[in-house]
Amino acid sequence: MGLRDFFKKGKEEPAKQPTQMPGTSNTPGQQGQPHDFFNKSDMNKVTDPGPNQDVYTVQSGDSLSKIAKKHYGNANAWTKIYNANKEKIGDNPDLIRPGQRFVIPRD
Repeated sequence: MGLRDFFKKGKEEPAKQPTQMPGTSNTPGQQGQPHDFFNKSDMNKVTDPGPNQDVYTVQSGDSLSKIAKKHYGNANAWTKIYNANKEKIGDNPDLIRPGQRFVIPRD
């Protein structure tokens, strides 16, 4: 196929209808919007930093040890972050999700 053939006007195909992605809804007002990583009860738990703490928003690929390494210089200090955010994280410290906001105690 030459460049000239590429630019020839031909019969146009009809536009394809978008397929519905998993985790989306076609409800009016939410057309094709994917669900968030956290639920509405998480949204109500807005984290505001206290006088001796920072707030960190979890990114894709993060772990508590990576966050601890970034903030404290020591990956083994992940338990400080876990203990300060246990209510949001739950019983398994390996199950954190992008978009969660954690309190990072300053030391």
